[in-house]
Amino acid sequence: MSYAPKIVLQLPLSSLDALDAFVEDCIRDGVSLIAIVGKDASKVDDIIDELVVGDGSDPSRFITTSFHPDETVEEVLEFARAWEREKDQAVQLVKL
Repeated sequence: MSYAPKIVLQLPLSSLDALDAFVEDCIRDGVSLIAIVGKDASKVDDIIDELVVGDGSDPSRFITTSFHPDETVEEVLEFARAWEREKDQAVQLVKL
């Protein structure tokens, strides 16, 4: 499965273990934004940032992340649609 350039990740996660493969797939697919919505969004944002950066030896591994614990899914989808860097690119809602 290929991911859209901008992702809204809806929490809760069914499994924290699914994040590793998800992040690697996002890097492979050239995802530029992962906006996390829901309870514990800040914690999941930190985990994704660590997975993207890894040991820091590969500067090509980069995805912008944002967290939105107190917003609705629709608000975060709108945020992703309006994100300046990639205004005309598709947004995909993902649940893991």
